[in-house]
Amino acid sequence: MDLKNKRVLVTGGSSGIGLALAHALTARGARVVITGRRQSVLDDALRGLDSATGVCADVGTTEGRIATLDKAVAALGGLDILINNAGGVRAGRLENTAEADIEQMVNVDLLAPILLTRAAIPALRASGEAMVVNVTSGIALVGAPFYTTYAAVKAGLAHFGQALRRELKGEGIHVLTAYPGGTDTPMMQSNRAGPELGFSREPASAVAEAIVEGIEMDAFEVIRGGETRAQMIALNRQDPAAIDARFLTLKPALEEAVKDHSAL
Repeated sequence: MDLKNKRVLVTGGSSGIGLALAHALTARGARVVITGRRQSVLDDALRGLDSATGVCADVGTTEGRIATLDKAVAALGGLDILINNAGGVRAGRLENTAEADIEQMVNVDLLAPILLTRAAIPALRASGEAMVVNVTSGIALVGAPFYTTYAAVKAGLAHFGQALRRELKGEGIHVLTAYPGGTDTPMMQSNRAGPELGFSREPASAVAEAIVEGIEMDAFEVIRGGETRAQMIALNRQDPAAIDARFLTLKPALEEAVKDHSAL
């Protein structure tokens, strides 16, 4: 897909991967609308972007999704690409995770992108050459302890994308799924796990560039983490007990390092 003049909506675009995506897309000539829940953060993001528009709304609510889509389509004159990037996380033992936090992850990370995509399909179909990009997580491919709900919703979003791609095949709407690994974003600030615990981090700009290249190539998926991630995915399929054993040795240190990881 040639991104020149493409009309793009990026949810959660005021920081992190979403903001990096907005920069990468505008650099290629795309017209971009970003969303965020906090007006001040959104305003700061827009000051660093050329020819981008912002919508302050919470896509985790019905009203926020309606406002997001209506204002984006009005500002852009239509829609070619929807990037479902907004998300939240709360790590820790499942038994110690508040029910409200579990519900919030299900709502923001899974239900909201499904419902926003559903609402956006007519505008995307009118484009003639459209795409939905779902930003999931490497944890959707290899589940990690203390991220049970997050793994569930991100894996759910990934399979939603796969099924939707097949549902819309031949109808002018492609679906790409992105699986970032550890990324240096505000969402990760309260995670104290380092490379020794499997949480190496790369710049958000590197993740965004890979996703945008995937959009340009009409790729099915973009998986970050290089050969190390590829080997772990393969081992998880061939010998999941080996991954279990590996995490067993890391559990005490990992639990301590991620117990305060929260970005909801």
